[in-house]
Amino acid sequence: MTSSAISVIILLLSLAAFAAGRQRSLATVGGRRGDLHSLPRHYGYFAASLVVLPATLILVLWLTFGDFALERMTLNSIPEGAAVTEGIEDHLVLNRIRIAVDQGDRVEKDPTILAAAKFYREAHGEAVWLTFAAALLAGLAGLAYALKVTSAEFRARNKVETFMRVALIACSALAVLTTVGIVASLLFESLRFFQQVPISEFLFGLKWSPQTALRADQVGSSGAFGAVPLFAGTLLISLLAMLVAGPIGLLAAIYLTQYASGRVRAVAKPALEILAGVPTVVYGFFAALTIAPLFREMGLSVGLDIASESALAAGVVMGIMIIPFVSSLSDDAITAVPRSLSDGSLALGATPSETIRKVILPAALPGIVGAFLLAVSRAVGETMIVVMAAGMQPNLTANPFEAVTTVTVQIVALLTGDQEFDSAKTLSAFALGLVLFVVTLFFNVIAIRVVRKYREIYD
Repeated sequence: MTSSAISVIILLLSLAAFAAGRQRSLATVGGRRGDLHSLPRHYGYFAASLVVLPATLILVLWLTFGDFALERMTLNSIPEGAAVTEGIEDHLVLNRIRIAVDQGDRVEKDPTILAAAKFYREAHGEAVWLTFAAALLAGLAGLAYALKVTSAEFRARNKVETFMRVALIACSALAVLTTVGIVASLLFESLRFFQQVPISEFLFGLKWSPQTALRADQVGSSGAFGAVPLFAGTLLISLLAMLVAGPIGLLAAIYLTQYASGRVRAVAKPALEILAGVPTVVYGFFAALTIAPLFREMGLSVGLDIASESALAAGVVMGIMIIPFVSSLSDDAITAVPRSLSDGSLALGATPSETIRKVILPAALPGIVGAFLLAVSRAVGETMIVVMAAGMQPNLTANPFEAVTTVTVQIVALLTGDQEFDSAKTLSAFALGLVLFVVTLFFNVIAIRVVRKYREIYD
């Protein structure tokens, strides 16, 4: 018995409860639907809800706290003073027990660990069956109560609407709490990093070399955590990408909405949006194998030294990738402008281009700003293209012909492989993530102010 099997059984039981609740409501009035307070399906929904909610709650409790409780019980089952636990932290003992649970005595020879693993397996099996029994009993109890209260006067629709309202509030709260948890995690780990590295060195330092000595007697780098080269690389590549995607995407949206015929629009718009569905690794191959060599050859032909991995190649391909974001969202914003505005402008003698510049674009500005912000966020968060086309070398430069790296690429590099989690090198990834979050928040605030300003004029 697994958690998935329990979930399937709960689902089947809820379907049966729906049918039973519906039939029960019709039976209480002899099949006369008009005598019921609510529609028959509302009684079914009510019965299904009373099955799903308590059973799911029990399953969630097991999934959340079950393993933790079993691990504590397993550790407590080890005799006091056992050699395998003497002076060893609990999580290391638990790791050995988990390995023994999976692979038995093939890799673990200590009898104490093997006995603990046997205890864990047996306790886990019993706990799963206990969870299944509890969930099943709770669901059946809910079904019995639903059938008992079902009558012609019972306000099933009101109850179901209350359930749905509570579910919607819970989903909203979950989304908010998840965001709060992410921010709190970033802040907590970043504070640990700043206890080891001064924040001034991180924000204003010009050298990024996070390698640190793993042992006290090891001759190695003490690490340099100046993140300015990463910020500069992110800014440079994002700027190049927006220089490509911004004008092309916006002009494409203007053409498709204002000048293109219906036949052209029906073909061109889906074709443009196909770019959004191409995997980023494909763009990375395109940048590394086609665009970067092309730029390098073009540079050599005019006497410019363009590196094989350059910010220019990554920025241009990234700009191509995010063109659909700008064009599609700008298209929607321009299409949503009331027709009366453009008709009024044309009726007053303005040309179509003047109408676009002075009426349509200002009216659609909130949507266009949102499109550009989404594109900037996409560019800042892109990793694969930068790794394949711009390299991973921190380089403080404004020259797009040189190799650079970005914040997201370094975050991936810092968290890849076997790392000591509380080292400055690993914790610096959270500090970089926090900076990205603050920058994105800043852009969003600026965008909201712009949107509100122009909405006051055109609303």
